[in-house]
Amino acid sequence: MIFSRSPRLVMLLVIICAVLSSCKSKKAVLKGSPGDVVKPQAFIAEKYAGIMGVSENDIANGRLYNFIEQWYGTPYKFGGMDHDGVDCSGLTLLLQQQVYGITIPRNTGKQINAIKRKYEEELQEGDLVFFDFDGKKFSHVGVYLQNGYLVHASTRRGVMIVKLRDPSMYKYFSRGGSVSNTTNIAQNE
Repeated sequence: MIFSRSPRLVMLLVIICAVLSSCKSKKAVLKGSPGDVVKPQAFIAEKYAGIMGVSENDIANGRLYNFIEQWYGTPYKFGGMDHDGVDCSGLTLLLQQQVYGITIPRNTGKQINAIKRKYEEELQEGDLVFFDFDGKKFSHVGVYLQNGYLVHASTRRGVMIVKLRDPSMYKYFSRGGSVSNTTNIAQNE
């Protein structure tokens, strides 16, 4: 038998089986209803606190970070709004609906009209941040998180979290603000 001749192979198989059987599947779950702030799952709080350099206690909105976890890494697809591919304004629309219970327009050019403008240092969780890529005004949008970070759908890397002041992003930063008058904007679209 091959196993009696190769104790290393047997040991390797035992280790692999032990590792695979001890792994627990962790899945982000959107608890509560849109607009509710619920406690995040422990692994979510740990992960996003590490990414953004904050305390796990600062990761307070479980719906927000569980939403991000569900979408993280989803590839960019112009016009997309599902896990096969999503664009920046589609991600922003879905996040605002599912996390905050707010309806905003579908495209970036109209989303800019849905905000009350703020200075950069006034930005808060859930605010929209806009960028002017390729010389086009308000051609990209993301959602501000905290500690200078935002979530967005990158054309190259899909849904991800980046620092607003990352040089590759910040030089294109145009404006940010909180969503306002959403009922009228959504009805007028």
